[in-house]
Amino acid sequence: MKDKFFAYIENLQDKITSKLEAIDGKAKFQEDNWKRAEGGGGRTRVIENGAIFEKGGVNISKVFGELPEALRKQFGVEEGNFFACGLSLVLHPINPFVPTVHANWRYFEMYNSAGEIVTQWFGGGQDLTPYYLFDEDATHFHTVCKTACDKHNAEFYPRFKETCDNYFWNSHRNEARGIGGLFFDYLKETEDFTIEDRFNFVTEVGNSFLESYVPIVEKRKEISFTREQKDWQEVRRGRYVEFNLVHDRGTLFGLKTNGRIESILMSLPPIVQWKYDHHPAENSEEERLLKILAEPKDWVI
Repeated sequence: MKDKFFAYIENLQDKITSKLEAIDGKAKFQEDNWKRAEGGGGRTRVIENGAIFEKGGVNISKVFGELPEALRKQFGVEEGNFFACGLSLVLHPINPFVPTVHANWRYFEMYNSAGEIVTQWFGGGQDLTPYYLFDEDATHFHTVCKTACDKHNAEFYPRFKETCDNYFWNSHRNEARGIGGLFFDYLKETEDFTIEDRFNFVTEVGNSFLESYVPIVEKRKEISFTREQKDWQEVRRGRYVEFNLVHDRGTLFGLKTNGRIESILMSLPPIVQWKYDHHPAENSEEERLLKILAEPKDWVI
């Protein structure tokens, strides 16, 4: 399974970066292959200063070896080896009317002293962070997510949508990072689902990513914007940074497993603002966004 899933994300990385380069029309992804001293490595691809994308990355990695101390404590074991692989992407557009998007799909195995698999699971999801909210874009994104889920189980979308709303929550700000999407973790083999079923579901979601995001980019990329609207985008990007550095499990996992810092922090936008006690104008589009982010909404009936 680990070889099968890694081959899948290698191919998906090629597919996604090729499409994004075609959309941008100016910038190309810079590829950086790296190795992890304890075992494994990855292929980082970063795009910067494009016509559409100010900064973004589509990274794959596989890491393996002895469980770091932090993970031994987390899993309640004294020793053990692990394998983890995944694709992680973040795209920060220039235009504040085009939303930031994040996605990742990953697989994990842990072994006993005899090298036998003692646990294995899939995780991942995708979520959208708009700076100016177009309800039809939110509905489109969630509809694609729901369609992918419904092909496998009617309970997946509402469950994983709720998990996403709960996870991407800046508790210190009491607001959502964005308008959500899907988030799932620890998808193991059960009586109802084989590990192959889990693979088929996660790859279904991964394959749906471009359909969920690209039409939104195409629709909004030509909208003209002001310096004030760019300022608002950069203030909201600050909340994005806060979530990633304070709450994000993927970021913390990378740091605790001696991951490659450049690849881990590629998710951060290049230019961010923190304004003291900032509040948007009353009855503005900016205020409308904050009201939506204060309470998760169902975008698909």
